[in-house]
Order: sequence, then structure tokens, then C-alpha cells
Amino acid sequence: MAEEIINRVANSVLKTIDLEALYPSGQRAVVDIAPWLLEGIVLREKDFRNEVENHNWETYKNQYVSITCSTDAIIPAWAFMLITTKLSPYAKKAIIGTPQELETILFFEILNTFNIEEYRDKPVIIKGCADKPIPAAAYGFLISKIQPVAKSILYGEACSSVPLYKAKK
Repeated sequence: MAEEIINRVANSVLKTIDLEALYPSGQRAVVDIAPWLLEGIVLREKDFRNEVENHNWETYKNQYVSITCSTDAIIPAWAFMLITTKLSPYAKKAIIGTPQELETILFFEILNTFNIEEYRDKPVIIKGCADKPIPAAAYGFLISKIQPVAKSILYGEACSSVPLYKAKK
């Protein structure tokens, strides 16, 4: 008679956190101001304001938007701020920065409100593999949030995890 296979991971007190499950759904977009600059490097205020005024900002409705410049132009802060005022009525969130910085900010906001109580005095494993672009900083934010309450923190999968932290008794 064959022995029943018991899933010890499922029966353990080990709690798993999958940052991919927290990834905010929604379309991402980039507003690159380089095409609105003279030769991609010089901002002429009148021409720039004209481009901003005539752009269809409604196309960013309910999207997460990063505002950036793909060239090494020196852009005054007001230019990015002006674009932000145009995006604010439409975008879910608009940030001045790269798409990677957008993802970092989104995860910072999510993890800022993350409820840690279910992880109190429990071993926690942070799932490592993800198909979505989880910024490295999100893992650091998460560690800072759960370390004060977790019994231990591991990274990876339950079958092959890397120990990161163990509370001192």
C-alpha cells in the first residue's frame, strides 16, 4: 500500500508574500518630451507650450504615466510640472521620471499601506520569480516593513529558499 503524500509546505505556518500579486493592473505610458525640443536638446518656451497645449492628454486616461526626456537636454523643472498639470485630470498616476521609477513609486505606495499583522511571529518567504516588472527597491521596502514583526524571512520558493533574516530570541 502506497503512503499518502503530505504537502508539508501547505500545512506549515510559513507565510508567502508574492509581490507580483500586488502589482497594480493598468496600462503604462511614457511621455517623452524630446520630440518637443529644438533638435531634441533646446527647450523654446513658446514652441514647447504650444506642443503641450495641442497634445491629446485624454489618451492617457486611467493609465500610469512617466514623464521623461530621452535626450541629455537640460530641462527646467516647470516644463515637467506643466505636463503633470495636463495629465492629472486623466492619468491614474503621473510621475516625473523613468518607467522604472514609476514602478518603484507604485510599489512604495502599495507597501506603505501593506498590512503586516498576518506575518507577526511567523516565518515569511518572499516569492522571487515574477513575470511582471517588480523593481528591486520593492523587495527592500518589503523587508523594511516585515522585518520588525516576522520570525524569519526567506527568499525564493519553499523548496529552495535563501534565508535572509532570523529574529533573535
